[in-house]
Amino acid sequence: MKIEVGDVVCLRKKHPCGGDEWQVMKLGVDIRIKCLKCQKQVLLERETLERRIRTLISRVQTANKASSEKEV
Repeated sequence: MKIEVGDVVCLRKKHPCGGDEWQVMKLGVDIRIKCLKCQKQVLLERETLERRIRTLISRVQTANKASSEKEV
């Protein structure tokens, strides 16, 4: 699954605060995500996060994608 900074994902299990929506903050071998309910940040391995994702709620449009779509 292609994940980008700014994407909002829904995970299989809820956070102890009750939130299940997370925003991707940092990419790499490990991915930093932030709970949108309590603002807690968690660092997970890419494989672990990809297994835990239930759905992709929203995807951020990058400047390159937006400009290339307008040209077509």
